[in-house]
Amino acid sequence: MPRSRRVASEPRSPRRLARDRHGRGLRSAVTGPHLPMLHNRLDEFELIVGTTAAYLRGLWPELDGVVFEVAQGPAEAIHDDHVDRWKVFHDERRIVFYRLPIVRFLRLQEGEEREEKLLIESCVFRAIADLLGKDPWELAPGRYRHL
Repeated sequence: MPRSRRVASEPRSPRRLARDRHGRGLRSAVTGPHLPMLHNRLDEFELIVGTTAAYLRGLWPELDGVVFEVAQGPAEAIHDDHVDRWKVFHDERRIVFYRLPIVRFLRLQEGEEREEKLLIESCVFRAIADLLGKDPWELAPGRYRHL
């Protein structure tokens, strides 16, 4: 017995076909509706850069309008004697952080997430200090004062 063919009222794009297979709707998350979404290393890196930048924006109004970007690590970052961990574009008021050079040179053991977070934060502080023309320690003077 031949199957009946469904006639589409609107043409479907190839992207929609991959997401809406056989008319069953969009796919759900792998973790299900009751579990938190999975995070990968890139998400964690972007979260640390974003929260540190937001903290410094609250302290320094000069950072309004500055764009913070994360890139993997382009070939332009590799030089003969060093590898750039970030690039500051003063004219565009933009900072690009290269994730792989920052994280790969750590040589951390498993379970040392705190040290990785501190290194990423220090890179954000140093890049913003470069943009503002200040010393990194001047950006948040009360933050490192022991009680």
